[in-house]
Amino acid sequence: MEREDGPAHRPTSEDVWRAIERASFAVLSHLTPTGEPRSSGVVYVATGGRLYVAVAPDSWKARHLADDGRLAVTVPVRRGGLLSLVFPIPPATVSFHATAVVHPAGAMPEAPERLASLVPPQRRAECRIIEIQPVGQFLTYGIGVSLSDLRSPAAARARVPVAPLHEVS
Repeated sequence: MEREDGPAHRPTSEDVWRAIERASFAVLSHLTPTGEPRSSGVVYVATGGRLYVAVAPDSWKARHLADDGRLAVTVPVRRGGLLSLVFPIPPATVSFHATAVVHPAGAMPEAPERLASLVPPQRRAECRIIEIQPVGQFLTYGIGVSLSDLRSPAAARARVPVAPLHEVS
């Protein structure tokens, strides 16, 4: 895509994964078994092309995602550094469809040590781990573009294939 000041930078899968791995907060959205929309903010750890979330064993996330395993995820990515303390700079975002596997209580999948550090030791035996794998495409806004380009939706938006991590250099 050409702009007046030259071609716009399009983020790569590597750019998107880097943004996801540096962030730690996401919003998970899905439908309940009765078809009602639901969303919830979570703290996650990303590694190996997946996101991991620890939840209470009786939480709606553990129950509903175990039933269906399909969800949408949005990761806000903070932008602007110190400038964001002075001006209202919205975060960039990465959104994607995903599949989720809800691991049984007490089962910590082969996930990074950082995941264990999110869960207090007394809760590790009872918490459930949700393993989230992005599928299809990442829909990004503001990833890999200048702050001034955030004002132009055409320049700030991109669709990026969810490349398996071994394909990302």
